[in-house]
Amino acid sequence: LVQLSESGGGSVQAGGSLSLSCTASEDAFINSCMGWFRQTPENQREAVAAMHTPGNSAFYADSVKGRFTVSQEMEKYTLSLQMGSLKPEDTAMYYCASNPGAHCSLKHLLASPHWGQGTQVTVSS
Repeated sequence: LVQLSESGGGSVQAGGSLSLSCTASEDAFINSCMGWFRQTPENQREAVAAMHTPGNSAFYADSVKGRFTVSQEMEKYTLSLQMGSLKPEDTAMYYCASNPGAHCSLKHLLASPHWGQGTQVTVSS
């Protein structure tokens, strides 16, 4: 059974930092393209970070490159997203997603058949 559960998020002022964490089931974590996408109230969906699990290389949207860092802990089946220099336009619901298979990219992440319940990130100016 594939399970993904996000935690973290919250409200912060522009320039601040937040961390998100995703705890996954083994089925979701092993040999998957995992990452984070966000969705705005206007229903705009954007993949912000992705990496293969297990793996080292990460992919980032241009909008977050240099500010966000995705990482994994194999032993805990956990994927994290460290967000810094946050901007009001980062405000969205953030979802952890998993797309089983060997290929990984932001596009693959958006095609994920599995995602969690989401966690809200709100950045005020």
